[in-house]
Amino acid sequence: MMSTKLIIVIIGVLLILIGLFAIKKSSSSKLGVFLGVIGVLMMIYGSYSSDLVNYNSQMEQVSIGNKIKINGPVSKVKVVSPIDKDSVDCRILTMGVYPESHEKDIWVIIRPTDDRYYPQSDHTNTSYKRDGEWQVVTRFGGDMGEAYDLIIYEADSEASSFFSSTILKWKEADNYPGLQLEEMPAGAKEVERLAIYTRKNCRGVF
Repeated sequence: MMSTKLIIVIIGVLLILIGLFAIKKSSSSKLGVFLGVIGVLMMIYGSYSSDLVNYNSQMEQVSIGNKIKINGPVSKVKVVSPIDKDSVDCRILTMGVYPESHEKDIWVIIRPTDDRYYPQSDHTNTSYKRDGEWQVVTRFGGDMGEAYDLIIYEADSEASSFFSSTILKWKEADNYPGLQLEEMPAGAKEVERLAIYTRKNCRGVF
């Protein structure tokens, strides 16, 4: 499904083409110019909106919640921030650690009160991993005080590809319906779950 912005650009192109065709017929030149101008304006609006969205995503501000200290060698994937039962802002950086031998992708999934599952991503989709640490931007969109499960999954390549393609599909349609539990891929294994609450009204932020 195409996004609204892409539809606007396509309609703009069609109006320009119709306008050019009409201008060739002298009796319809005024209508052709009018349609052409509207088409150009729609293309500019559609393109500008897309650029603005990309710009805003690059400038997205995130906060960091409370942290726990990890002592000794890391034996499994673990969340460092936020902590269980933490109250967080609308956009946070979920961070954690992983053992040296770990090779699977790490995904953060949130489950709000609608009982659906929403994979979280930034520009790389999977959580960023380096030198035993991982992180991913996590976005909440509910009311103040709404409860969320913040769930960490290890995913094989097939499950990771499913999450990435699902997010891409949602972005193109500008619609984020979430996944039902039975839709979660078999290659994704839950490794940790936290209870998280929003400390401000985040509804309509995204």
